[in-house]
Amino acid sequence: MVYILLLVGLILLCGGGEFLVRGSVGVAKRLGISQLLIGLTLVGFGTSSPELVASVKAALAGAPGIAVGNVVGSNISNILLIVGSTAVIMPILCSRFALKRDGTVMLVATVIFGFVCYAGFITRWMGLGLFLALVFYLAFCYFQERRSTAAARLHEAEAAEIEPLPGSLTRNLLVALGGLIAVLIGASLLVDSAIQLARLAGVSETLIGLTVVAIGTSLPELVASVIAALKRHADVAFGNILGSNLFNLFGIMGVTALVRPIPVPHEILGLDYWVLLGASLLLIGAATVGLRIRRWQGVVFVALYATYLSYLYSTAVAPAAPAL
Repeated sequence: MVYILLLVGLILLCGGGEFLVRGSVGVAKRLGISQLLIGLTLVGFGTSSPELVASVKAALAGAPGIAVGNVVGSNISNILLIVGSTAVIMPILCSRFALKRDGTVMLVATVIFGFVCYAGFITRWMGLGLFLALVFYLAFCYFQERRSTAAARLHEAEAAEIEPLPGSLTRNLLVALGGLIAVLIGASLLVDSAIQLARLAGVSETLIGLTVVAIGTSLPELVASVIAALKRHADVAFGNILGSNLFNLFGIMGVTALVRPIPVPHEILGLDYWVLLGASLLLIGAATVGLRIRRWQGVVFVALYATYLSYLYSTAVAPAAPAL
């Protein structure tokens, strides 16, 4: 039964996130909001809504391993699994501007998140600081891109990839509201079943958060990136991943800590944060060489992700050493 609830939660979470984004973008376009502002805010918040709701629900349920593991695991899967899979389908062209600005900010955000984690406890003040950093970044991007046509195309292209639903403003509002309700219900089912699954399997909640929950909440980004690659718009995927990782570290972790301060599981500090930092450096390094991520590099990314998952589960099920 727990597996059925987990699957239903994932379906509601991903499907609800899709309708939330499309409905919100439809509302914004009918209200005359610019493609630039839509790409900067609605697309980023909308595609990260599964991670946001799942982490907040996990924090409220007293499952910090799932709350923090979801963010760290999502960012790792965004880079190694999603960028890797997309590059295998179609080599990813990387904008020099996005790499210089957004790539640098993503690395800085990852380092800041590491310092926050090493405090051992993410307080409300820390959460507020993370969230305000995201607000400052979005404001900076908006005013910078209003003065630069080339820069604005980055986020306008992200908004253009989202096809709003046909119909009136009211219809799009209802679709967005329905999507939000589905995300809330899906997150509740996903987190509750993930906690039960961890107990049944005898593994930590952090492990489930890093893998099952993280991959599940990253499915919208995976689907969007693969579709973009099939449309030969793989360059949009690079900007999507940089933006998504920023939203996860600053926005989701910030809002989650504001709702409820959370301890950082020791597993995160022992291995997974360093995997995230290494993956982030690998992404920027690969993108810098030739301003593209090639197919063979995509294969390496996916292989590294498979190795990481294999290591996590092999250590989780490893038999305890016999007592002397």
